[in-house]
Amino acid sequence: MRKVIQTNGAPQAIGPYSQAIDAGGFVFVSGQIPIDPTTSEVVEGIENQTHQVMKNLNAILKEASITFQEVVKFTIYLNSMDDFAKVNEIYATYLEQPYPARATVEVSRLPKDVLIEMDVIAVKS
Repeated sequence: MRKVIQTNGAPQAIGPYSQAIDAGGFVFVSGQIPIDPTTSEVVEGIENQTHQVMKNLNAILKEASITFQEVVKFTIYLNSMDDFAKVNEIYATYLEQPYPARATVEVSRLPKDVLIEMDVIAVKS
């Protein structure tokens, strides 16, 4: 059984996908980019973009009645690995040990030419 997770606390999908799907005890959150859901505008700078992505992910997880503590896997897509240290520092402020598994990759381009995108997989307890 699949359940769509939808919140106005995160940007609306800009294509044929759901913000998240709850399926079989897992919550699969689609890639989030740094769009402020109140203005529908992309925030500027890697620090602000990282915070906005984490806020967007948090809003979706909250709608699914879970937190970052239930996240088991993060994937981070960066426009430049030069931003890795800054992103890592900000990312760490939102999480507690034990930290989830993670992959971070550099990509040539992201939607709306943002600097960062993240998706997560979480387990519902």
